[in-house]
Amino acid sequence: MAATRRPRPVRRAPAPAFIADAPLPRAEVLEQLPVVALVGRPNTGKSTLFNRLTHSRRALVAPTPGVTRDRNVAIGRWNDRRFLVVDTGGFEAEEQEELGRAVRGQALLAAEEADVVVAVVDGRAGVNPLDQQLVERLRHLKQPVLLAVNKIDTPKQDDLIGDFYGLGIKALFGISAEHGVGVDELLDAVLAELGEEQEQAADDAEPPIAVAIIGRPNVGKSSLLNRLVGFERSIVSAVPGTTRDALDTPLRRGDRDYLLVDTAGVRRRSKVEEHIERASVVRALRALERAEVALLLIDAVEGMTEQDARVAGYAWERGRALILLVNKWDAVPATPKASITLADEIDRRYRSLDVVPKLFISARSGRNVERIWGAIDKVVAAHRSRLPTGKVNSVFERARRAQEPPMVNGVRPRLYYATQTATAPPTITVFCSHPKRITVSYERYVINKLRAEFDLEGTPLRVRFKARPRRD
Repeated sequence: MAATRRPRPVRRAPAPAFIADAPLPRAEVLEQLPVVALVGRPNTGKSTLFNRLTHSRRALVAPTPGVTRDRNVAIGRWNDRRFLVVDTGGFEAEEQEELGRAVRGQALLAAEEADVVVAVVDGRAGVNPLDQQLVERLRHLKQPVLLAVNKIDTPKQDDLIGDFYGLGIKALFGISAEHGVGVDELLDAVLAELGEEQEQAADDAEPPIAVAIIGRPNVGKSSLLNRLVGFERSIVSAVPGTTRDALDTPLRRGDRDYLLVDTAGVRRRSKVEEHIERASVVRALRALERAEVALLLIDAVEGMTEQDARVAGYAWERGRALILLVNKWDAVPATPKASITLADEIDRRYRSLDVVPKLFISARSGRNVERIWGAIDKVVAAHRSRLPTGKVNSVFERARRAQEPPMVNGVRPRLYYATQTATAPPTITVFCSHPKRITVSYERYVINKLRAEFDLEGTPLRVRFKARPRRD
């Protein structure tokens, strides 16, 4: 049984400054909730525990060690108390390659920033030298540290817990993250260490604007996330596919809340070989489902590729607002009209992107990154816009008079009236006769007329043709 400790006040450790060529004003990371960090060597079950504490399947879980590399953050709840849970990559030996050292550094950084640290060890495997190294590093922290001996699925395995008392952490709990055994006692101890609850934002507050950062692997998504947040939130490596989970970072700028999601790169299916990589692609697409805005990064040196256009299509088909970010612009020879030329080339090759705002940035140096926030607010306003019914019908009537729907099988559909029936994205329903005889080209014609009248840059506009109700 764990020793009783006096509740400690929540401590806020400042995040380290993000060193870059031209620092930008740092966004305020939302800190109204206390932070609980899960640390441990690879494959001890941290991600499984993370999913259980957050009642989600946000973190990738696989028997392959090292699946989680970056920090993953989500809200956990216990006894009507909310807190942030941070899942970290596996704590590995210092002599690991550069990527392994970066993962190790991220894990230790998460522990330093947390209010309570939960070290997760594998009860079946016994005490590992890496467990001892980790505990030794955690011993110097001011935060309370709890030890969760995982994979104790049955009472017969309780004897395995005894070996871990030698690590010197008295607050020790035998748990099974997979089956939930002992997790209640662990959470009770976590809340005791967090102390009294501080005032939190009301649940009915306006939800944050969710922004998914998408693109092919190695185009600079994690670098952009770090730049937008203002510190090294995500691991940056030249190794494609470093980011595997979709990482959520809540932050505030001014009086608006945002939720940034750095996703794993979306590759062509033929190049997705590992099960984990396939799962990462699914995570990226699911991140789009949760987002309102997609920031699509492309490589300025390589230019717009067919795969980039396919990724844009993923976002557009799901009704997400879209901004195209041409990254690594500092690596392109500077000419007065270089950006205009590239933008025109993209619009010529991919006609559907001519309504998408384009920014030419450098996540590494910070060039034009500050302009992204204004672009996000603008496309969100367009995405949520409500168009006046009278003006919509006026535009619609002028379009009808200029060009009637073409005849199909000897029948010309009759158009009656139009009204907006949804937002995010704006959706216009046109009531007519024979809606199935409306051609795709005429639908596109109506969309173009509406776009010409309303400022809807960066958002899909959907037009539905529907039979007029009998009562009309």
